[in-house]
Amino acid sequence: MSLRSLRVAAIAAALALSSALVAGDAAAEAAGAKPATAPADPVVAKVNGEEIHLSDLEAAKQQLPEQLKAMPIQLIYQPLLERVIDGKLLAAAAKKAKLENDAEVKKRMAELQARVMQDVYLERAINERITDAAVQKRYEAYLKEHKPEEQVRARHILVRTKEEAEAIIKEIDKGGDFAEIAKAKSIDPAKAQGGDLGFFGRGDMVPEFAEAAFSLQPGGYTKQPVKTQFGWHVIKVEEKRTKPAPKLEEVREELVQGMTAEAFNEVMADLKKGVKVERFTIDGKPLPEGGAKPADPKAGETPKK
Repeated sequence: MSLRSLRVAAIAAALALSSALVAGDAAAEAAGAKPATAPADPVVAKVNGEEIHLSDLEAAKQQLPEQLKAMPIQLIYQPLLERVIDGKLLAAAAKKAKLENDAEVKKRMAELQARVMQDVYLERAINERITDAAVQKRYEAYLKEHKPEEQVRARHILVRTKEEAEAIIKEIDKGGDFAEIAKAKSIDPAKAQGGDLGFFGRGDMVPEFAEAAFSLQPGGYTKQPVKTQFGWHVIKVEEKRTKPAPKLEEVREELVQGMTAEAFNEVMADLKKGVKVERFTIDGKPLPEGGAKPADPKAGETPKK
């Protein structure tokens, strides 16, 4: 097990204890104990006089797996504090052993520095491309590609047989309340809302249902039962509208994700311009340009009998 896995396991194992401590604090507060006003970045421990602040724990929390990172720090405070204390002790021991001059340490530090520099360079290069103006331009293109969609808000009554549906239509013709009939006779879960399905587009429903619903005007209902794979429907349209275009903030994350992937490819393409890259197979043989497999030297030969 790696050192990181060992530390994460220790934090997970201590969660139950941390939860109990937090619950105890909450109970005390509920009983009337008022916590003293804490400084913005309090000292949470000292190791041989060296202070550990709450901000150090927050930084360590960001290195945890997503499941633990998403938790309030109060729930993992104790094991996280111990992790940071352990880190201080290990760092002090390593310094005492003069490991800063160790060849293995220097090698790992160089590798780490290279990875960090790669990440920072790539992040900055991508951010330069994803400006507010660029996002706005992509949003405008998005609106052109996603035309406003026609929608209807409809109710329906679903029954098992055509005869049942025909009887319901006659009942509505005589003035029966569609919603009340749906509550009493429909077998669809939407019966609880009087058959109300809310707004939907053509592609949201099976074709037979959508065709019937979109052919009606507000207030109108089907005069003949509509057959689908689910049974027989009586449909009433309440409203029609054109679905409003999404606001920029509603689709920003989606747009930025796509732009990020594109920006990454652009950055790497720019870096490869004018650079000679030679690729080899796993056993050291040269690969053709583009990384394709080497041509079979026997390809095209006439098979021997």
